[in-house]
Amino acid sequence: MDWLIIVAVAAVVLIALGWWLSYTAARLHRMHTRVEGALAALDAYLIRRAESTMALAVSGALDPASSLLLADAASDSLEATTTGAGVADLLEGQRFGDRAEVESHLTEALRLALPDEVVREIHDTGGPDAEAVQRLHDASVRLQMARSFHAETVAEATRLRRQPFVRVFRLAGHAAWPLVIEFDDALPEGLENWPTLGPVTP
Repeated sequence: MDWLIIVAVAAVVLIALGWWLSYTAARLHRMHTRVEGALAALDAYLIRRAESTMALAVSGALDPASSLLLADAASDSLEATTTGAGVADLLEGQRFGDRAEVESHLTEALRLALPDEVVREIHDTGGPDAEAVQRLHDASVRLQMARSFHAETVAEATRLRRQPFVRVFRLAGHAAWPLVIEFDDALPEGLENWPTLGPVTP
C-alpha cells in the first residue's frame, strides 16, 4: 500500500513539475516576444527622430553650420538603420554596436544646434519652423519612453532566465540573452523647455 502512495505522490509531483516547466517556457517565449516588440518600437522611434531632425535641418530655421551638423548626424542615423546593426540583427541577439555611437552623436548634435535661446526664438516666430521643432520634441520624448520600456522588458526577461530551474532545464533554448540598449538620448535644454513655452503659433 505504501508503494502505491509513493507512486501516486511521485506522479503528482512529476505532473506539477511538467506543468510548471511548460508554463515557464511559454512565459519565457512571451517575454522574448515582448523584448522583440519593444526593440522594434525603439528602432522605429530612432528613425522618427532622425527624420524629424533632417526635416528641421532643411527647414531653414537654423544657421547653415547648425543645419549641416544636424543633417550629417541625421543622415548617419538613417543610414545605420539600413546598413548597420538594424532591428533584424538585434532581434537575433546582436549588440547595438556602432549604432549606439551614431545615436549618441545625433543627440550631441541636437544639443549643440538647439540651445535654449535658439529654440525660444523659433517658438516665438511660430509657423512651420516651430512645428518642425514640435515634431522633433515629440519624437525625442517618445524615443526616451521606448528605450525605457525596452530596458524594463529586458530586465524582466533576464530575471526570469536567471531562475535556477530555467537554467537547469534550459527552458530558454538557444535564444540569445536580451540586451539593454545604451546610448545618450537626453533632450537638449531647448527641447526640454519646449513644453513650457506654450502652444505653437500657426
